[in-house]
Amino acid sequence: MKFTSLSRRKFIQGSALAAAGFTIVPRHVLGGAGFTAPSDKLNIAAVGCGGKADVNIRMAYNNGSDNMVALCDVDDRQAKKFRAQFPKAPYFKDYRQLFDKEAKNFEAVIISTPDHMHAPIAMAAMQLGKHVYCEKPLTHDIYEARMLTEAARKYKVVTQMGNQGSSGDDTRKIETWIQKGVIGHVHTVNCWTNRPVWPQGVRSPKDKGESQPVPSEVDWDLWLGTAPARDYHEAYMPTRWRGYWDFGTGALGDMGCHFMDVPFRALKLKYPTSVECSVGSVYSDFFKEAFYDDVCPPSSAIHLTFPSDDKKVKEIKFSWYDGGIRPQVPDGIPYEKVFTNIDGGMMFIGSKGILVAELFGNNPRLFPEEKFGDKKMPDAEKPLVEGKTDGHQQQWVKACKQGYGAYTSSSFDESGPLTETVLMGNLATRSYLYREPKTGGGFTFPGRKKLLWDGVNMKITNFDYANQFVKRQYRGSYSL
Repeated sequence: MKFTSLSRRKFIQGSALAAAGFTIVPRHVLGGAGFTAPSDKLNIAAVGCGGKADVNIRMAYNNGSDNMVALCDVDDRQAKKFRAQFPKAPYFKDYRQLFDKEAKNFEAVIISTPDHMHAPIAMAAMQLGKHVYCEKPLTHDIYEARMLTEAARKYKVVTQMGNQGSSGDDTRKIETWIQKGVIGHVHTVNCWTNRPVWPQGVRSPKDKGESQPVPSEVDWDLWLGTAPARDYHEAYMPTRWRGYWDFGTGALGDMGCHFMDVPFRALKLKYPTSVECSVGSVYSDFFKEAFYDDVCPPSSAIHLTFPSDDKKVKEIKFSWYDGGIRPQVPDGIPYEKVFTNIDGGMMFIGSKGILVAELFGNNPRLFPEEKFGDKKMPDAEKPLVEGKTDGHQQQWVKACKQGYGAYTSSSFDESGPLTETVLMGNLATRSYLYREPKTGGGFTFPGRKKLLWDGVNMKITNFDYANQFVKRQYRGSYSL
């Protein structure tokens, strides 16, 4: 029998397989313990390489269990560390160029930019069929949050918001305790934080007419992105952008997705029906109140009302305090046992007791202590996340490999409505600050009232001025 070279190769390969009993050894076995085959790795692009990206990229990369294949940042200084770590990854300043040129090389995107750029980047990624991990708050505006929630379902991608506390054990524990009625029928919730820890309630460089030369490493036009044009100043970046309305969402946007997430889940909250607030005043001189429209206020108290599924509770009162303002401590609870954490905390008040916890729902305590004592509490019903809060990014990575429908702690189905609720507080704050000049001097403040919210239609029904804060206008060609 005469063999061609091709048929001879097939014969030898077939004989070898027969001799081995037709056993094909998986690549991870051939590579030894801990080896991950290239086909088992998720290829990830990162938009934003500084700030929270330092954690997000590091945790997602996971010492090489997955791949960082492309990088993007408008500031070369922020990108320096990861460009050195991943020298083969193409680097871009414009996320649109990254998506145009590298989309075929990655399956997932991590977004760690200022708040005002979250939505357009996330939407563009999902339209390409890419899985998305986006830092909190999910969006800058209420409308954007609704659009991303719907888009995740439409494009069938795996999503996760960067509120890592949602992957913590204690978040699941509190959710179970509340739903099992450990403290009875919950009617009131308070959350508080020490933020802002950056300048707020100050006069901005824009209002003072100040500007500085743009650093050579920064593409300022790309950094501004969807926001209105203004001159560069170092007061805006990095991180301090949080206190400026055009870029950030203030203390509430920064920390609300951490603290409010726990009661939002535990009480299965829907759209609020109303919101009202008060904010800290700033005076530039004796009896001369200052109005710094470019920046968030130094402190605020937000009061939301939610419908209740509990027939014993007509409505749920939910209050938020920032800038160092704290809620009143109920009688019989030691003050020092409530305010135990500098970052802030949360308090559930029910018909049978009170539950207090720290950031991410950590260290939940039940009061009065003599009532609950050493009484055994129910175990968390939802599965715990491997690595807990530190496993938040890897939970998303593993879900991406499984595909659409795989569980993540803070998918856009969960984090989108949460973000809408958080941003209701900023809508109320900006309405509260709105002023109209009075004849003869001074101002009136028509937005200082309880605002009524039609959640389905995303509309304030009793003060139309407030609705401009539901959806802002993007600059230039940016769109959702």
